[in-house]
Amino acid sequence: MDDDGTRGVRGSSADRVPGPALPPPPTTPPRVPAPAAGPRPGATPVEQHTTRPGPASPAEQPVPGAPVDAWLRTPRPPQEPGVWRYGYTPPPPEEPEGVSNRSLLVGALISLLSALLLWSLWRNGYLPYRLVPLKLFTPGEWWNPGTSGGPRTIEGSDALTVYEALLFGLLAYGCGRIGNFSELFRRHVADRGQPFLALAAAAAAGLTQLLVWKEALPVVRPVLVLVASVAGGEIYQSQTVVNVIYAVIAAAVLYPFARLGCWRELIAARRGTAAPASDGTAAVPAAATSADQWPELRTAGWTDAADTLTAEVRTGRMNDVDVARLRHAWALATRRPDRLAPLAEAVLRTGGAAALHPSGHRDLPRRGARHDVLTGQVRIGRCADDPHNPYVRRGTGLALEPALLGTSLLAVGPPGAGKTARLIRPVVEALALRALAGQAAVLAVGGAGAPLGPDDAFDVVVRLGHPGSAHDIDLYGGTTDPDEAAAVLAEGLVGDVGSLDSRRAATVLAQLLGPYRAAHGHFPSVPELRELLDGTPAALAGLRASLEAAGHHAMLRELDARSRQAGGPGDPAPALADRVALLDRPAFTGFFATGPDARPFSLRALGQHPLRVRVDLPERGHAEASRLLTRLLLAQFTAITAARTDTTLFACLVLDDATHAVTAETVRGIRRLRSVNAGAVLALRTVDDVPETLHTPLLGAVGCTAAFSGITTWDGKRFAEAWGKEWVETREVAQHTVFADQPFTRALHALRKLVTGKAVTTDAVTVRQVERERWSASELAYAVPSGHAVIRLATVEGEHAPPLLVHLDG
Repeated sequence: MDDDGTRGVRGSSADRVPGPALPPPPTTPPRVPAPAAGPRPGATPVEQHTTRPGPASPAEQPVPGAPVDAWLRTPRPPQEPGVWRYGYTPPPPEEPEGVSNRSLLVGALISLLSALLLWSLWRNGYLPYRLVPLKLFTPGEWWNPGTSGGPRTIEGSDALTVYEALLFGLLAYGCGRIGNFSELFRRHVADRGQPFLALAAAAAAGLTQLLVWKEALPVVRPVLVLVASVAGGEIYQSQTVVNVIYAVIAAAVLYPFARLGCWRELIAARRGTAAPASDGTAAVPAAATSADQWPELRTAGWTDAADTLTAEVRTGRMNDVDVARLRHAWALATRRPDRLAPLAEAVLRTGGAAALHPSGHRDLPRRGARHDVLTGQVRIGRCADDPHNPYVRRGTGLALEPALLGTSLLAVGPPGAGKTARLIRPVVEALALRALAGQAAVLAVGGAGAPLGPDDAFDVVVRLGHPGSAHDIDLYGGTTDPDEAAAVLAEGLVGDVGSLDSRRAATVLAQLLGPYRAAHGHFPSVPELRELLDGTPAALAGLRASLEAAGHHAMLRELDARSRQAGGPGDPAPALADRVALLDRPAFTGFFATGPDARPFSLRALGQHPLRVRVDLPERGHAEASRLLTRLLLAQFTAITAARTDTTLFACLVLDDATHAVTAETVRGIRRLRSVNAGAVLALRTVDDVPETLHTPLLGAVGCTAAFSGITTWDGKRFAEAWGKEWVETREVAQHTVFADQPFTRALHALRKLVTGKAVTTDAVTVRQVERERWSASELAYAVPSGHAVIRLATVEGEHAPPLLVHLDG
């Protein structure tokens, strides 16, 4: 096992990037060329000391099977926080609330019956003055005297035939508009798709043809009359002309149904001339810009390098991580022009393998979620079609990215709700990909066996309490300042003890750490620190003798002060010793080593290199020690990231279980992370795993929150208060019974009550604006389905999205 050249100790220093814990052999043919075994020309000293693994595994594009050039050209329009931007297309405008199917069918039936009744009354002459409009525009000698007199001549009969056809057309058009037949057709015929649409149109066309040729519909005779009046009656002496006219009538009747049934498109699809049917995944349109042409390199004048990368992309020798890594490297090089030429030369020499990650990896061994490495997004789910969600967000993908994680994320849900599999692991996977692109560093902390990713997906794997672990953890965070080390260590040891002041505990530790480092050149190991806190005479005497021999009089005063305060009321030393004793167990023998030969892994390396680190905690046998270490890692992370000067690298800490890890000081540290390009992801089973006094500060410190299905109403109440309220429009309907005064009206009401079983009532509707919670505690506890979560997102720039109900499929 590779231990970076060290013997007898685990880990690496902050100034050295560790290699992978267990580099596996390749199991699948690589899609990208393997990196060189030795250090590449121009590599930094840090990169030359890292382990070179085997070939990278195949890359998984956001759309399986899509080539890299098409993936690169796919549009990613700017959207609201959390929207999956890869190939995003906005939804159609929201349609107003439509009429119910029952009302639509009843209205269409009533309209049809009314039209049939009106037409029957017309044909049988029961409508007075029905011929007056026609007589006003035709000669009087065509008609018999009187307003109701019929035609006297053949010309009058022909005019009446055409007149009836026009009136029938107007009646049919009015019936269709009043009965809303178009909406009825769309809902119950067109929306069912092919081939039902074509068959329904064909059946309607056949019935209409039958009625036309049976002269139940006035079509054939009016057409023959119009043709005779224009071309003369002699035209019908030719049977060929008559057949042509009949064919034109049949085609004219058939044409509207062919358009409605989309017969042409159906025939083209059956013949294979149309595009193949979609398999449920919408085709992603390509952008008009040629992103695969690397325009930023061409603009800077490096045409040869751009041509090289373009060829690499189009021949499949680059994956999405390579593209993101080289884009980021070029962006960094433009800030320092002296780096442009070496980067361009590396591209010409090695192609897509230029600016490689120090580990030599070009992709993760496998991916379990959909990623868009170009934007850093990972898709974790889809917004549900729920009234709580805005219309524009329903059905859209929900994604997380560094701009959101920079505000930190708190996920709360009971065991089995899917926090680890559907949220934590996709986030760790996305950050690991971003680390391979040189843009992030990730520290994932979980119990031994937690599914945070395989070992070969990380550069450093620390298995605390496991004798085969290749790396160790520095309890002091890699600092050489005793006061800084004491403050962080005190927060990790007794930060959860409300009766103890962590500042007093830090003072006690500083009174011991400072003299010990001055005497020995390093901080004490766990057994030595326990003896000093217990006040063992031999340990204190030996330390005093070493200080006197070296002449450290200032440190002697510190040690004397500790001796005077020992055993006094409120002395935190016994509590500190008890907590240190949790780490002074046989299972941790060889861990937390100090001294000149020890080089444990320090979290300070996260702020300097794009590392992928995983820490496995022994939760089963040492639950209290695991919580202590989690709290210590959180305190170290917030302190180290806040103190770094170079914030170009996004650093993120992911805690799979943050139970009893949050303290007042770490909450203040989490609030400062967004200003230093860092974030934390905390998972809790319940908010009660945090001290009650920190519930409100914690929910206010994080910008992103997720409430999983199965939380209690108490947790739901805290989320509902944190998410605030919104103005909504409410409708209150009051029903009042109608009392009739007239005998006929009372009879009608009695008949209606006999038929429907309900009294005749009238509705009084009141509409008003009220302020209500976005999600109530009861809805969060009982209305969130299994496999869903209500997620509220915010960016470091201050943009935010309302709480959304999301179906998690990460």
